[in-house]
Amino acid sequence: MHRIKVGATTGALLIALGPAATAAAVEPGIHRTHGIAAACTADTGPYQRQLEGYLGLARDGRQSKADCAAIRRFQTQQRIRPANGYANLWTYRMMLVAQAGRNPNKAGKCPVRRFKVTCVDQRRQLLWVQRGRKVVFGPVPMRTGRDGQETRRGWHRIYVKHRKFFSTLYNNAPMPYSQFFDRGQALHGTYHDLYNGGGSAGCVNLRLPDAKKLWKLLKVRDWVYVWGTKPGTGG
Repeated sequence: MHRIKVGATTGALLIALGPAATAAAVEPGIHRTHGIAAACTADTGPYQRQLEGYLGLARDGRQSKADCAAIRRFQTQQRIRPANGYANLWTYRMMLVAQAGRNPNKAGKCPVRRFKVTCVDQRRQLLWVQRGRKVVFGPVPMRTGRDGQETRRGWHRIYVKHRKFFSTLYNNAPMPYSQFFDRGQALHGTYHDLYNGGGSAGCVNLRLPDAKKLWKLLKVRDWVYVWGTKPGTGG
């Protein structure tokens, strides 16, 4: 949580973009020998069964050559690096995004309203924005609060936005594209790994490109709805 002043001057976030890399013919994380893709040799991953189920493979929780190749293809499609066939947390989280598809609110957990609602699904660690039944943003992966610092559930409203903000509580940590919705908790981008298995200090962390798009979409007084429990937390 962070103390901020409503009406504080909104700064500009400058993002340095390097030169575009030359596209390679080789899939990320795949080595080629004499034009042939290297064998897929990754071990069984912590999310093996989940990936096997999603990809229509035998759900035995044990890595096989066919499993490895199928997971690697999925990783390549999702731009996961390295694309090596290992069923890690990043791959599992992107599986949840793909699984949600165009109807992330199929279970009806996020209230349908005539106005925009930013839906924060803590169980699946997914965020999207809907107006009525139409999804206008996402779903995208996100990260909510760790155990003991959980993101507060329920209805909230964005009350201030800062394009460039630095934490007043956590060593001046950068919080780009911050949109505060409840007593210092905010939707914001992160420069760090979203898939490290931990959690935030209560904010909703997003990949930087997603945070930027969400910043452009939402306005002060727009609604945010948070529900569910983040895996590994008590509330």
